[in-house]
Amino acid sequence: MKLSKAKIGQTFTVQNVEGKDKVKNFLFTLGCFEGEEITLVSKLAGAFIINIKDSRYAIDEAMANSICVSI
Repeated sequence: MKLSKAKIGQTFTVQNVEGKDKVKNFLFTLGCFEGEEITLVSKLAGAFIINIKDSRYAIDEAMANSICVSI
Protein backbone atom coordinates (compact mmCIF):
# COMPACT_ATOMS: atom_id res chain seq x y z
CA MET A 1 0.00 0.00 0.00
CA LYS A 2 1.17 3.52 -0.70
CA LEU A 3 1.69 5.84 2.26
CA SER A 4 -0.63 8.39 0.65
CA LYS A 5 -3.53 5.91 1.11
CA ALA A 6 -2.72 5.15 4.77
CA LYS A 7 -4.86 6.12 7.74
CA ILE A 8 -3.69 8.88 10.03
CA GLY A 9 -2.16 7.73 13.30
CA GLN A 10 -1.12 4.26 12.18
CA THR A 11 2.45 2.98 12.24
CA PHE A 12 3.72 1.06 9.24
CA THR A 13 6.88 -0.67 8.08
CA VAL A 14 8.48 0.65 4.90
CA GLN A 15 8.58 -2.10 2.27
CA ASN A 16 10.41 -0.15 -0.41
CA VAL A 17 10.83 3.32 -1.89
CA GLU A 18 10.02 3.79 -5.57
CA GLY A 19 10.71 6.64 -7.94
CA LYS A 20 13.67 8.58 -9.23
CA ASP A 21 17.05 8.40 -7.55
CA LYS A 22 16.77 12.00 -6.36
CA VAL A 23 13.56 11.20 -4.43
CA LYS A 24 14.98 7.92 -3.07
CA ASN A 25 18.15 9.62 -1.85
CA PHE A 26 16.22 12.44 -0.18
CA LEU A 27 13.93 10.02 1.65
CA PHE A 28 16.95 7.93 2.65
CA THR A 29 18.51 10.99 4.30
CA LEU A 30 15.32 11.34 6.37
CA GLY A 31 15.70 7.73 7.52
CA CYS A 32 13.00 6.34 5.26
CA PHE A 33 14.31 3.02 3.96
CA GLU A 34 13.25 -0.63 3.83
CA GLY A 35 12.39 -2.10 7.24
CA GLU A 36 12.10 1.25 9.05
CA GLU A 37 8.93 2.16 10.95
CA ILE A 38 6.99 5.22 9.76
CA THR A 39 3.90 6.88 11.23
CA LEU A 40 1.50 9.11 9.33
CA VAL A 41 0.82 11.91 11.82
CA SER A 42 -1.50 14.09 9.72
CA LYS A 43 -2.40 15.46 6.31
CA LEU A 44 -2.40 19.24 6.02
CA ALA A 45 -3.09 21.19 2.81
CA GLY A 46 -1.60 18.51 0.56
CA ALA A 47 1.36 17.85 2.85
CA PHE A 48 1.86 14.58 4.68
CA ILE A 49 3.35 14.90 8.16
CA ILE A 50 5.33 11.75 8.95
CA ASN A 51 7.26 10.53 11.96
CA ILE A 52 10.49 8.57 11.40
CA LYS A 53 12.97 7.81 14.18
CA ASP A 54 11.39 10.33 16.60
CA SER A 55 11.56 13.15 14.02
CA ARG A 56 8.70 14.74 12.10
CA TYR A 57 8.90 15.73 8.46
CA ALA A 58 6.50 17.19 5.91
CA ILE A 59 6.52 15.59 2.47
CA ASP A 60 4.34 16.21 -0.56
CA GLU A 61 1.89 13.75 -2.08
CA ALA A 62 4.32 12.67 -4.82
CA MET A 63 6.84 11.54 -2.19
CA ALA A 64 4.10 9.86 -0.15
CA ASN A 65 3.12 7.94 -3.29
CA SER A 66 6.69 6.67 -3.70
CA ILE A 67 6.74 5.04 -0.23
CA CYS A 68 5.28 1.53 -0.09
CA VAL A 69 4.29 0.37 3.40
CA SER A 70 2.71 -2.58 5.19
CA ILE A 71 1.16 -2.91 8.63
